Amino acid sequence: MKAQNQIIVSIGSNQGNRLDNLLVAIDLIHRQVATVVKVSAIYETPAWGFESDAFYNAAILLHSTKNPQKLLNQLLKVEKQLGRIRTNEKGYQARTIDLDIIAFNDEVILTENLQVPHPQMQHRKFVLLPLRDLDNQWQHPELHLSVTELLATTSDESQCEVVHKITSPIEKLRLPEFNYIAIEGNIGAGKTTLATKIAEDCNAKLVLERFADNPFLPKFYKDQSRFAFPLEMSFLADRYQQLTDDLAQFDLFKDFIVADYHIFKSLIFAKVTLQEDEYRLYKTMFDIIYKEMPKPDLYVYLYQNSERLLANIKKRGRSYEQEIPQEYLEKINRGYLDYIKTQTDLNVLVIDVSDLDFVKKQEDYVFLLEEINKKIALARG
Repeated sequence: MKAQNQIIVSIGSNQGNRLDNLLVAIDLIHRQVATVVKVSAIYETPAWGFESDAFYNAAILLHSTKNPQKLLNQLLKVEKQLGRIRTNEKGYQARTIDLDIIAFNDEVILTENLQVPHPQMQHRKFVLLPLRDLDNQWQHPELHLSVTELLATTSDESQCEVVHKITSPIEKLRLPEFNYIAIEGNIGAGKTTLATKIAEDCNAKLVLERFADNPFLPKFYKDQSRFAFPLEMSFLADRYQQLTDDLAQFDLFKDFIVADYHIFKSLIFAKVTLQEDEYRLYKTMFDIIYKEMPKPDLYVYLYQNSERLLANIKKRGRSYEQEIPQEYLEKINRGYLDYIKTQTDLNVLVIDVSDLDFVKKQEDYVFLLEEINKKIALARG
């Protein structure tokens, strides 16, 4: 998964129920467009550049892999859903909702229908004050000034007052109440993608399995019987070392830990790949190690049917994975599900993602987050 873009959107309303308009817009953006990571305070500000009722204004920080034009098109759809009809009339007008892309990473964008940074933002306190609330260290890429410096030099003397403070949708998930979440799944299920996205969106420390560094993996896919045991032993040793180190190192700047594997996967894969005598020896070693390992507060298993897994594996294009047979994936799926049935002391959430695309479809990603949130709330009682 490529790194997500950080986008700042200014949001305003001066018609109808201004607060409700902003809240509904934020919810629609989060569910349909991009993850709303932070929300500023809501300010009441006078109309700027024309005579009209006062505005409610805020700023939101979004995470998304979408390009600027696609993001703009989807924001305009949200405006239309809320009754905003943009016209070609010159000048400013009252509006139920106004969504403007203020910043897109540190890029300068100039197209026919999009200019970023907004050319007038440095002259508008109703943009700068909410932007400062987001505290994301953004700097104007052309003026090379921070938001604090822009506020200190702006000529805008209008009165802008905080009238409401709200919580972003992502903060409502309460994920930080759990210290350690493991995202698991079969080969190609999307566990690394989901763990990475949750870590970025929820300020979590990310622990990713170091499978790419294993020298036995390509050899295993060519000759499983010969290389299965050294592969599984090397994975077990590496997973133990990594999790022991990463879970022990508390990060003061992160709220919790999310990993794209749990060490028990070692036993699941070993049972499928090893001969009976090798498996008995392996399990003896595993049981000694497993007793010392911390258990995740939440274990999320992403189930995908084998047809979808094969399609995902082909799409991501790792050469050594292209000959994986469907039967092997089905055995791994059964191994995970059998393991989950036996775990009475592990907080487990199984989600069927066979028909979901949480990379391209924001609504699917939000669905997963809400399922995780429900499980956390249930565990809390």
